[in-house]
Amino acid sequence: MHNPTPRTESPNALAFIKRFFAAEAAGGLILMAAALGALIVANSPLADSYFAALHTVLAGMSVEHWINDGLMAIFFMLVGLEIKREMLAGQLASWSQRALPGFAALGGMVVPALIYVAFNWGQPDTLGGWAIPAATDIAFALGVLSLLGKRVPLSLKIFLSALAILDDLGAVLIIALFYTSGLSIPMLLA
Repeated sequence: MHNPTPRTESPNALAFIKRFFAAEAAGGLILMAAALGALIVANSPLADSYFAALHTVLAGMSVEHWINDGLMAIFFMLVGLEIKREMLAGQLASWSQRALPGFAALGGMVVPALIYVAFNWGQPDTLGGWAIPAATDIAFALGVLSLLGKRVPLSLKIFLSALAILDDLGAVLIIALFYTSGLSIPMLLA
């Protein structure tokens, strides 16, 4: 009687997985695949199950809140640490080096907001959404950038990271200043 050997993971598959996750583009590929998968599922007969899963409560918060508030906080912390390193001893160490991404981020917030206002002028129901196009999706911006891997110079990666972070900080300030019913200055300064 033939006794088949137990099926184990081949060293080639394990080596491939290790090489994949060591590659700079791995994060971008996973992000794009997840976004594409979410778009497909959200627009398919599985949509109700997908949204029900997002609203499932775990430890007092929905899965959606865990993703938005938990995982994104970790993501911003890691990107912020990279920018801090560059500001202390890298490509953003001087004010003159910080000026370009700062002005680019300002333009990246103001111009889309003005375009939105121009298209929605005279429509009070939609005019209040001017801040939505002011924010850059930093995760996608850096994910797409990572797909290019080593072909992108470090200075460009740092510039785009700084621009995206400053743009997101500006968007948070816009939300805090213009979309809140009550702003507590003492609490902000505490």
